[in-house]
Amino acid sequence: MSQIHPTALVSPSATIDETAVIGPYCIVGDEVTIGAHTVLHRHVVVTRLTRIGKHNQIYQFASIGEDPQDLKYAGERTWLEIGDHNTIREACSLHRGTAQDEGVTKIGSHNLLMVNTHVAHDCVIGDHNVVANNVGIAGHVIIGDHTIIGGNSGIHQFCRVDDYSLVGGGSLILKDVAAFTMVSGNPARAHGLNIEGMRRRKWSADTIEILRKGYLTVFRSGMTTAQALIILQEDLLFKEPKIQLLIDSLENSARGVVR
Repeated sequence: MSQIHPTALVSPSATIDETAVIGPYCIVGDEVTIGAHTVLHRHVVVTRLTRIGKHNQIYQFASIGEDPQDLKYAGERTWLEIGDHNTIREACSLHRGTAQDEGVTKIGSHNLLMVNTHVAHDCVIGDHNVVANNVGIAGHVIIGDHTIIGGNSGIHQFCRVDDYSLVGGGSLILKDVAAFTMVSGNPARAHGLNIEGMRRRKWSADTIEILRKGYLTVFRSGMTTAQALIILQEDLLFKEPKIQLLIDSLENSARGVVR
């Protein structure tokens, strides 16, 4: 039987795994699913229409699955989905999607969302990301895998932050952040590759050097995006498959990338 504290309020329509822990003064609303070994520590609110996976840790005063902050929202049945092994710290707010998009906000697995992170409606966040304190992620934002978002940063709606990138603290992101890049500032500018992140993952010196050549081609050569893509595809991709992530960033960007 689930470990539900006697002060917690749990809807009869919620589905709680028998190994989950619902701490003191938590509220779990209608049609919420909570997976195995997930812990709501205390004073956590999961409003409704939310699916939470396994082995998550959710801390006090987090607001999970609340209605989206969107004037178009008119009470439609929309969802929030959270994967496995996430840590969601104090006072985070994660909102459900809207019918005008896919109707769901998605957060993957193995993410750390630090204190007071806000994830707005219709965002899609991948795996193994670190989002530091007081970050605001506006609606319809896509964040890839293995990114780091520095504290007190803001990400404009409809932006992308692609894999292995790093956003410095206090940054304002108004365009897309390309894979592997390190950006910061208000508004943000690109300042190089996330070299330290690559070294921590024990990527080879050859891989890092080819990615550096790709970065210089895109951001420092003076070429147009179309010209840079030709170099990436014809000269570098066969040497290092990870160049494809940089190609994807350029080809998938609707707002232009931070330069």
